[in-house]
Formats: sequence, structure tokens, C-alpha cells
Amino acid sequence: MVQFSLATIAAVASFFAQAALAIPSPTADGFVKRAASCTFPTPPKTSSLSAAKTITGTFDGGNVRYDRGSGACTGQKEGGDKDAVFILESGATIQNVVIGADQAEGIHCLGPCNIYNVWFEDVCEDAITIKQSSGTSNIVGGGAKNADDKVVQHNGGGTVKIDSYCVQDFGKLYRSCGNCSTQYKRAVSISNIIAKNGKLIAGVNSNYGDVATISTSTNSYSSVKSICDTFQGNNNGDEPTKLTSNTANAYCKF
Repeated sequence: MVQFSLATIAAVASFFAQAALAIPSPTADGFVKRAASCTFPTPPKTSSLSAAKTITGTFDGGNVRYDRGSGACTGQKEGGDKDAVFILESGATIQNVVIGADQAEGIHCLGPCNIYNVWFEDVCEDAITIKQSSGTSNIVGGGAKNADDKVVQHNGGGTVKIDSYCVQDFGKLYRSCGNCSTQYKRAVSISNIIAKNGKLIAGVNSNYGDVATISTSTNSYSSVKSICDTFQGNNNGDEPTKLTSNTANAYCKF
């Protein structure tokens, strides 16, 4: 029978412990560690797209400003994929991009996506629309200004994580769709954000089991009316009914 000394066993255990520490977590990302900033980058140039740009894999924009040309913003008129600046396929990542005022819809994620350091200078209808049926989309770094209504519109299912984000002069940072024809149980986590001059951080549909987890201890609020509201959502297109406002409960955790 092969025998090992205690010293040998301890040495082997130490080796594997150090090796485990050296292996990066598959979910870790350097962007997560960045503190939120409200200093928008100065784009080196502007690129006006004649059609939505589809992203597969990773796209780094080098802080170039992208838009859809003069007159593209039509206010709160609901748009589709064709009106977006970028369409992200499932698993795609977009980073270091500035989206200008001349657009109707900013980014549409067809599946789980990563949005890192993307800045919306003047939100038109929505900045980001999440359409995944399941999975997790990450919005880390960057920020948005002047959203009359929503910054992040969650129409699909799964989870959205918002971290190290700056939002200024806004209606809602996050809204789980209140009247989509197909409804899901949705989740959102919001942490390390700076929010200034806004109406609502997160709105969820309690009747569908949505949960918003908002790390108020890590967030900075200035002139924000409500942290989290619950709604009675529906799938027939009617305006959803607000049930609670700025109240912590099983659906609004803050």
C-alpha cells in the first residue's frame, strides 16, 4: 500500500488551494469592479448608421458616438428592432460606445447580453430593451441621461444585473414590461449606481412574481422619488395598475 507523509499531503493540498485561487471565475469581469461615474466620455467622432448594426461576439466602439441620423428620435412612439442603433445577438458584448441623441431605440438584446461602459447622451424612447427568454444580461459601467420614461425595458424573461451605472434626469431606470403579450417572471439586481433627478429606480409586476433586489447601501440617490414600485401587470396591452410605491416587500427588496 502506498503511504504519504503528513508533510506531503499538506504540500499537495496547498498546491491545489493556490491553483484554485489562480483560476478566474467564469462570471468575473473587470468591469464589475469599476466605480460608477457620471463623467461622460468625449467621442472622437460620430458615426450615423443607416440601419441597425447587429453584433455577434464582442464589439468595442472606442467611445465613438453612434446614432441613426438627424430626426431619428420620435419621442415616446414605440419602436422595433429596425429602429435600434445596435442589435445584440444572444451572448454578444458591446463596450465603450456612446449613443447620441439622434436615435429612437438604443440597444436591443435578443438574448442574454453584456453592455459595458455604454453611454446614452439623450435617451429617446428606451435606451436598452432586453428580449431574452431566459438567462442573465449584464449592464455594467456607463450611464444614461434625459430619459423621459424608461432607461432599461425588460420585455423578455430571466435576470438583468445593473452595476456601477449613472442615471440622470430620468423616468424609470428599470421597468419589467407591464403589458407585454407574453409575460414572464423577471428579476433585476441594481447595485453601485448613482441616480440623480429621477422618478423611479425599478418597477416590477408582483402578480407575475418579479423581484427587484436593490443594494441601497451601495447606491447614491439624489432627488429620486421612489426606489421601487410594484404593479399589477397584464398581457392585453392595458395600462398596468400601480399597487405599492417606495415600499420594501417580497417583490421590492431594498
